[in-house]
Amino acid sequence: MKIFTVLVLSCVLVFGALGAGCTNMSKTQQGALSGAAVGAAAGWGVSALTGGSATTGALIGGGLGALAGGVHGNNQEHRHYR
Repeated sequence: MKIFTVLVLSCVLVFGALGAGCTNMSKTQQGALSGAAVGAAAGWGVSALTGGSATTGALIGGGLGALAGGVHGNNQEHRHYR
């Protein structure tokens, strides 16, 4: 239960900080940043629950999340300008 509480509080703090700083960013940048935050939190949580290295899980999840979020944001950006 302690891990779940820490995970929820971390997500709230990260998304609160992201929401305040994303106003002048492109959709690609917003997607990459949001994806990195969600991926890092998910990777940290999964690895912590399964007994793996939480740091490694957060780094891998953050990298994959940034890549996926950047691709998605870029697609939205290009669709918006057409």
